[in-house]
Amino acid sequence: MKKFLSTQYSETAFNVASLALRLVFGLLICINHGFDKMLHFGKYEYIFFDPFHIGHRWSLVLVIFAEVFCALMLVLGLFTRVAALVLVIEMAVAAFLFHKGTSLAVHEPALTYLAAFFAVLMVGPGRISVDGMMGK
Repeated sequence: MKKFLSTQYSETAFNVASLALRLVFGLLICINHGFDKMLHFGKYEYIFFDPFHIGHRWSLVLVIFAEVFCALMLVLGLFTRVAALVLVIEMAVAAFLFHKGTSLAVHEPALTYLAAFFAVLMVGPGRISVDGMMGK
């Protein structure tokens, strides 16, 4: 009980928590959002949200890059902070531009992902990652 109420943490607990955060949110965004967009590319390529006026297709390509490739790099812990930065930008666009003017319930998933990816960006991958094993 004494350890449970303590405000100190061990390095092992930090590394396991970092791994859990990367795995859960990386796999969720990849499986639930990225793979769907990749599988239905033809359906979305002419109607996808285009906030930067680069074209619907290119906006979709960038989102697929973020939600599939960057999410998988995050899961592996490979170039973790770069991948997390890309995902933070993508989730900020989703939360503050795409869902602009909607209720908080609609914003909630994007804001949750944004908070998780921002936390990974700030704390890094931990030792249980490719980056951590390479000593970056």
